Amino acid sequence: MKDIFLIVVSILLLVGFRFGIPDYFPKPHHVIPDDRHDSLLISLGKRLFHDPILSRDSTISCASCHSQYNAFAHSDHPLSHGINDRIGTRNAPALMNLAWLTAFMWDGGSFSLEAQTLVPLTSRHEMDNDLDYILRSLKQHPDYPKYFFQAFGDTSITIARLVRAITAFELILISKNAKYDSVMKGVASFNDQESRGYALFKQHCNTCHTEPLFTNASFANNGLPIDPTLNDQGRFVITLDSSDIRHFKVPTLRNLVYSFPYMHDGRFKRLRDVLKHYSTNIDNRDNRSDIPSPLHLSDNEETDILAFLHALTDKSFIFNGSYSTFQVSK
Repeated sequence: MKDIFLIVVSILLLVGFRFGIPDYFPKPHHVIPDDRHDSLLISLGKRLFHDPILSRDSTISCASCHSQYNAFAHSDHPLSHGINDRIGTRNAPALMNLAWLTAFMWDGGSFSLEAQTLVPLTSRHEMDNDLDYILRSLKQHPDYPKYFFQAFGDTSITIARLVRAITAFELILISKNAKYDSVMKGVASFNDQESRGYALFKQHCNTCHTEPLFTNASFANNGLPIDPTLNDQGRFVITLDSSDIRHFKVPTLRNLVYSFPYMHDGRFKRLRDVLKHYSTNIDNRDNRSDIPSPLHLSDNEETDILAFLHALTDKSFIFNGSYSTFQVSK
């Protein structure tokens, strides 16, 4: 009996029991690091995530575009900015619950979280760095050889270890403590307005923004017209399949109160603007939108849905100090 108990405990730890994954969450696709045994690896990844040393001119870090206080998204402007204030073509997506995803970026251009980590490091419109230069910078740093030794057991610094560390940190960015979660656990209740909004959400939104993660992790055409300046064709750029034109990754709605502006190009500043799009402005002239016609929501219905969406806010995630502090010794 004791052996069975130990086996069960080991399995729970493997899927993230240390982080208290709710039982109504699906099984993650990636192993979530154990914060007891992998604390030094996570801390190294956290340090790298916040360190501008990874950019060519040491001016921006991963956290520059993925700020914790914006749900690890970016709110200063619609499109992400790189070194020398170069403007990208898309809004930086929020980072949370990544262990449940199998494709990354707005167009699904990466099927590996490790591979996705390399994209901003080398992209001209982001960090614009060279991998060999990154390695030299870290090896010549007075502290990083020590940090890599603490995480890996020796001072070897490689790109594989760098992305493994950053990935370990990103995998612990788990949001699971919104009011919605308290309701699911039976320790809280929605008020009347939130309940009406929840019913409307399940009627109109849950197919794509499937609870409890509030994304089905697929790609969809939500009836948003193409910005003529950016001419972003979405997933078509990756697949070259015309049916993927205007298809973008369905983002999670968790913490979206903090992750403005909205859509892949940040064109909407307010959640009310997003609902107005779905209610009245669906563009389905090519018959390719996954939303064939506007929802025609009333103002009161929009307000009720907004009340429910606010119940997806997880302040314990947004203001978790452990995401910006380090455990490795100086």
